[in-house]
Amino acid sequence: MTKDTFGRSIDYLRISVTDRCNLRCVYCMGEDGVAYKLGHGEILSYDEILRFVRHATGFGIRRIRLTGGEPLVRLGLSDLIAGLRSITEVEDISLTTNGILLPKYAAALKEAGLDRVNISLDTLDAGAYHQLTRRGKLDDVFAAIDSALAHHFDPVKINMVVMRSYHQDLFEFARLSIERPLHLRFIEYMPVGISSGYENRGWRDDEVIPSAEVVERISAAGERAGLGPLTELGDGDGFAPVGGGPARYWRFVGAKGTIGVISPLSNHFCGRCNRLRLTAEGKLRPCLFSDDEFDARAALRSADPRAVDAVIKQALANKPREHGYVRGTRRAMSQIGG
Repeated sequence: MTKDTFGRSIDYLRISVTDRCNLRCVYCMGEDGVAYKLGHGEILSYDEILRFVRHATGFGIRRIRLTGGEPLVRLGLSDLIAGLRSITEVEDISLTTNGILLPKYAAALKEAGLDRVNISLDTLDAGAYHQLTRRGKLDDVFAAIDSALAHHFDPVKINMVVMRSYHQDLFEFARLSIERPLHLRFIEYMPVGISSGYENRGWRDDEVIPSAEVVERISAAGERAGLGPLTELGDGDGFAPVGGGPARYWRFVGAKGTIGVISPLSNHFCGRCNRLRLTAEGKLRPCLFSDDEFDARAALRSADPRAVDAVIKQALANKPREHGYVRGTRRAMSQIGG
């Protein structure tokens, strides 16, 4: 397995297949979507993505996550997944989705070889969900969760971006892990994008709820409700879900699922970061919080068979030790790949 200049093993590639989305979450993009929409010829074709992955596996990439925008708005995604599954070195294929289209495509995705899904859900209040997404229906997300479980994706993770001023009942969200094998993850609100703007106000420190506070609040509420406190899970205990990501996990005793936190601000996990990111138009990013990018699309479309390997080597050589404490990147999350 290839290591970067700081000795980290890089085995995980996140691939954005589109910058488009069927929702307009207020912390992610404006009412009209992304400011500049990529044209058909600007985004990587599925064939180009597959060729890039074949090169990347030569550097130790074994896990693939497909993201967007909303990846399911791009037609034929199951064909890409089938192509990825045919690459023998690829061990795990996952998808991050808002869930709206998942019931429609779940069977085809499973048949093509998708292993697991992450579904975004930032509130359990139907009115607040519609306000946050500007057009979504909460019932559609729960239909997606039901579909993911029915089609035996494993694990099924549910992601909540936590914001202090928004209508989010953290304990009620955590309770979803009691009766069903759902893995709830609370993600600190990150300053990605120029405004990184919840309702276009720009990212602010006072919107961030540190993960330690999230765990403390849920654990205390669990004790009041008679569930007992949360128990932290260690590696190899059989409860924490697979995935190779940065989450730390807890569990209520007897629960079928888990509760995880992702702490990019309050508890940097840069020292064990194992990933690269490929944007929809083929820019390879060593770090979410860095604007450094390397042009994989140009390499793929060149006549030089060594060009793609050179781009991957550049990205690995330029992966920073840590992201520090940035307040915004040139690209929004939907343009980088969520």
